[in-house]
Amino acid sequence: MGIISRFKDIMAANFNAILDKAEDPEKMIDQYLRELNSDLGNVKAETAAIMAEETRAKREYDEAVAEVAKYQMYAEKAVAAGNDSDARVFLQQKNVASIKCENQKKIYEAAAANSLKMRQMHDKLVKDINDLNAKKETIKAKVAVAKTQEKINSLNSSVTLKSDAQSAMSKLNELEDKIDKRLDTANAMAQLNAEAEIPTVEDLAAKYDITSDAHSDVDDELAALKAKMGMRAE
Repeated sequence: MGIISRFKDIMAANFNAILDKAEDPEKMIDQYLRELNSDLGNVKAETAAIMAEETRAKREYDEAVAEVAKYQMYAEKAVAAGNDSDARVFLQQKNVASIKCENQKKIYEAAAANSLKMRQMHDKLVKDINDLNAKKETIKAKVAVAKTQEKINSLNSSVTLKSDAQSAMSKLNELEDKIDKRLDTANAMAQLNAEAEIPTVEDLAAKYDITSDAHSDVDDELAALKAKMGMRAE
């Protein structure tokens, strides 16, 4: 009868309320399912015995009721026959049978109450097990969706980081191109400046000095050649 002593706890159990506060509902459901299946096994094991006890108590109670009725009938017949002494004997036996009948009624009522509790517990446990199994499947589905979302978030994060790195590299390449362009422009400008450099007055004077000296030397050499050949210099 140990399971009957837990009747109030089992009937009052609200697993949905407890699961709502659990950190790991799926793990908690597994624990409760083990406990519920254990309780259900005990309920089924004891139900047969309790139902048999109820049946026996009901039979004995019916027999006690019939015995009371029997002595009542004999007492009435004795009175009708004018045998009061016999009627007293039957009435005394009826009183004894009535006490026994009342006790048997209490036994039967207790057995019937226990049987009812067993059926109520059985139905409650079966319902809780079915509800928890259904909730477990729902939680599994939610966990699967959550894991998938976490993977997607992770991939998105990875893609974002990669995109950020590519963006930074692209900016560096743009900056390098700008620097190269400025350097090339500066070099070209330096080359153009070197080619287009305006000569100073001294540079021009040196040019004409060199040209003048070269021309004088040629003229002197030409006059000497003509004199050697007996020609008149112009």
